[in-house]
Amino acid sequence: MAKPKVAFFDFACCEGCQLQVANMGELLFDVLGAIDVVEFREVMSEKGPDKIDVAIVEGSITTPHAVEKIKKIRERASVLIAYGSCATIGGVNGMKNNFKLDDIRKEVYGKDAKYFETIETMSVPQVVKVDYLVNGCPVYLPEFVKVLKAALAGLPYQVPDYSVCVECKLNENVCMYQKGVTCLGPVTKAGCNSWCINNGNICYGCRGMVSNPNEKGAKDVLEKYNIPMDLIVNKMNMYNKCREIDQREQKKR
Repeated sequence: MAKPKVAFFDFACCEGCQLQVANMGELLFDVLGAIDVVEFREVMSEKGPDKIDVAIVEGSITTPHAVEKIKKIRERASVLIAYGSCATIGGVNGMKNNFKLDDIRKEVYGKDAKYFETIETMSVPQVVKVDYLVNGCPVYLPEFVKVLKAALAGLPYQVPDYSVCVECKLNENVCMYQKGVTCLGPVTKAGCNSWCINNGNICYGCRGMVSNPNEKGAKDVLEKYNIPMDLIVNKMNMYNKCREIDQREQKKR
């Protein structure tokens, strides 16, 4: 029986998620044993066939050319997985949306700005239909493997829609707020096993916001530790700016 043909693609990103996959170690051999990787710019130069079973896409959509390219990838693939914050929620590239596009082009390209088209940063799901999401910056490898297995088996995978705080409690971490540090765990989707907090860092919100955050509980925490709401909003802006495009579209409907 032929192995599923899998291809990796990237758009505007640092390619850190692809590097995560390339550095999986022994786990990589288990994954490769189940699939036929036909395209993966990070580790091979070959181009894949016109039709592929699974496309795994990293990076956000920032140009008209990227819009056309992701649409063609969608046409080629039976299943599309968006992985990494840039692909799933727009990621750090979304901060571009804080500024006028002409100003951004001039800042980056100077006198040659007129030769470079750009658009508001969008996540992959804002442009094409996506079948599976693997959030995070970079992706949490155990979750990536779980999603890939689900995709290959034709099974659903639901991104947890409860906060990182739940996993943090299960891992018996001391709350960052008790350490005097602001953390976005209370409003960020779980699924990473509170990876950053386990290793002494804070949650930066790279997995996107839960759909129904406990606003009252979060406000109580902020008031308890005398933290201004503007600080939290500014921190959320680092990864979640592209949500505003969806909110604008919803208001139009």
